[in-house]
Amino acid sequence: MPRFSIIVPVFKVRGYLHACLDSVLGQSYRDIEVIAVDDRSPDECGAILDAYAARDDRLQVLRLPENVGLGRARNAGMPHATGDYLFFLDSDDTLTPGALRALADRLDETGDPDVLVFDYARTHWWGGTRRNALARLLAVDDVFTAAERPEILDLLMVVWNKVYRRDFVEREGFTFPPGYYEDTPWTFPVLLSAERVATLDRICVYYRQRRRGSILSTTSRKHFDVHEQYARVFRFVDARPALAHWRPFLHTKMGEHCLDILSKPDRLPPSDRGEFFRRTAEMFRAHRPDGAPVPAELRVLEGSYAGYVLRRQAGRAGRELGRRARQTRTASAARYARARAALPHSLDPDLAVYSAFSHRGMLGDPAAIHRAARELAPHIRGVWVVADEERAAALPPDTDYVLLGSPEYRRVTGRATYFVNNVNWPGALVKRPGSVHIHTHQGTPLKYMGADLLGRPGARLGTDVPRMLRRADRWDHSLVANRHSELVWERAYPCHFASARTGSPRNDVLVAAPGERGRAVRARLGVPDGDTVVLYAPTRRDYRRDGLVERIDLARFAADLGPGHTLVVRLHPSLAAGPARGLGLAELHRRGVLVDATDEPEVQDVLLASDVLVTDYSALMFDYALLDRPIVLHADDWDAYRASRGAYLDITAEAPGRVTRSYGELARLFGSGSWRDEESARLRSAFRERFCEFDDGRAAERVVRTLMLGEPMPKAASGPVPVPSQGAGAGLPAPS
Repeated sequence: MPRFSIIVPVFKVRGYLHACLDSVLGQSYRDIEVIAVDDRSPDECGAILDAYAARDDRLQVLRLPENVGLGRARNAGMPHATGDYLFFLDSDDTLTPGALRALADRLDETGDPDVLVFDYARTHWWGGTRRNALARLLAVDDVFTAAERPEILDLLMVVWNKVYRRDFVEREGFTFPPGYYEDTPWTFPVLLSAERVATLDRICVYYRQRRRGSILSTTSRKHFDVHEQYARVFRFVDARPALAHWRPFLHTKMGEHCLDILSKPDRLPPSDRGEFFRRTAEMFRAHRPDGAPVPAELRVLEGSYAGYVLRRQAGRAGRELGRRARQTRTASAARYARARAALPHSLDPDLAVYSAFSHRGMLGDPAAIHRAARELAPHIRGVWVVADEERAAALPPDTDYVLLGSPEYRRVTGRATYFVNNVNWPGALVKRPGSVHIHTHQGTPLKYMGADLLGRPGARLGTDVPRMLRRADRWDHSLVANRHSELVWERAYPCHFASARTGSPRNDVLVAAPGERGRAVRARLGVPDGDTVVLYAPTRRDYRRDGLVERIDLARFAADLGPGHTLVVRLHPSLAAGPARGLGLAELHRRGVLVDATDEPEVQDVLLASDVLVTDYSALMFDYALLDRPIVLHADDWDAYRASRGAYLDITAEAPGRVTRSYGELARLFGSGSWRDEESARLRSAFRERFCEFDDGRAAERVVRTLMLGEPMPKAASGPVPVPSQGAGAGLPAPS
């Protein structure tokens, strides 16, 4: 008996069916059967199914004599299922890599619940990928009922984001009705009846958003089916007195769902919209529980269709007025900034303004300079610019700050002498004569930046390079850690600044940090004493719209490293809020397979806690080299990366350590211990000599003394001193 019976209804999806079947049959978890139901598809889907069935005996093809629709096609497949769990997958969607293994593990972990709810991401036809906005609801450890966690019913009420224990479905007699919105009278009864529900905080399905051809985006009277589908839900509840308390909730859901359909311009024929509203209002009145209050947003259903239309028109007009008001305020703010810049009042010589990573908080090089200024120049008041109150709440309690765009922001930036940032300031900020703009950058450049992107249309997607350079014209000083950076920045930003050979202030801690700091970080991350910490830090890709390309199976890598090793993962900041963590990272962290350190505020702390860095093309390698610890470059898509983004050097030929070009090579490298052999040390030494030239642990001091106080700064007596690693492998002789 297989673990999963995957039922795939098929109708007019020849352009997507290959991807769907490949995503299922190519899973590493093999204990499955696939029941493809050919719903009398008029295209070549039948031939595609036959070809796959001939190659893989786990796929059986069921052909229906006539087209019956999605729900009844699923019903046709259920009697043929023999697996422990039913999985209904739409034939234009795909499974994510490792999804079935993750589902099987979670079912084992939770003792075979009635239903397991998992996460998904929408993949849009234009290339974007967006994770389910309510993914947080899936971060639940224990099993539960819908009554214990009613918020589970706020998730998208579809059938394909769950797996169902087959004997539970058969015992309750659940089936799909005909018509559109057939998932509604399945999902609500299933979740309300389940005695044990579990969740998996992992993206297991890519939900394809087609530009055309999707049933729900088809303009048709078939959308009236939603009324009968909810009538089925209410009949189910009426037949079970124990579920009567769900009627107010379902009544609200029904009203919200129907109004959402009515609001979509592509669902209902214009001539039928009034009738749909009236049918909805009748049903809303008929099923309203006695004494139940009507939410404000649903009170429109107590009135007429004409009232609904007027309210919609008023809402659109209000939004348009708001948009125009925002445009006016933005233009006024820009004029105000220019006017203040022209005023004769003097700058405050003791006022410095700081920002980092687009106003995310006290981070990176600006934070290191701010700390040094408080010690060396306490008379200079430092004020941080942050994006919102949430960012402000994360600042140390004694930190002065202003919110971006606020009156206080305009006053402070109109008077400050010093501006320190690692990205460009907003365009409305006018540089006043006498002000000093210090640009720190975000590390040593490997990939093309600035004006060099003009020849890379894919890499500069969404970037206005001329505007970027106009903003860079405000820089007075550009901090560099090596001559390579100095040459690149002067080429990439042909502006008016002077290069300052200060080193990278944020990396002072890598040169001078005490060993206790690394041990404290390891303890905070939960790393067992004596473990060798392998830090994996991948970067984004410009040949994918969302930047995410999974190069390594993290669960496999953690297992292959073996006992005595802890795998720590640090995602690129641009990937942290996207679907990347939902594709397995969050789940593996929860299970203790690895440590997700993406949210650690200071990346230097993560570097100090590790014993070896595995990266692809992240600029972190240039920082990590200061520690003189092993670096492994995993460059399995270097040609594609360099072709799409451009690179200032062939990092595979001038690598900071061993280079691998496949997962097999990476696993063998760690299995043999050659990641820390003499050749690795030789490569690292040459890399450090070239790219750590100006980093001596005094970069922040150098910036404050020379660029803010005008004092001379003596050169360092010696270069950076390696900081010992903390793992069991530290100090061991290299393998022969």
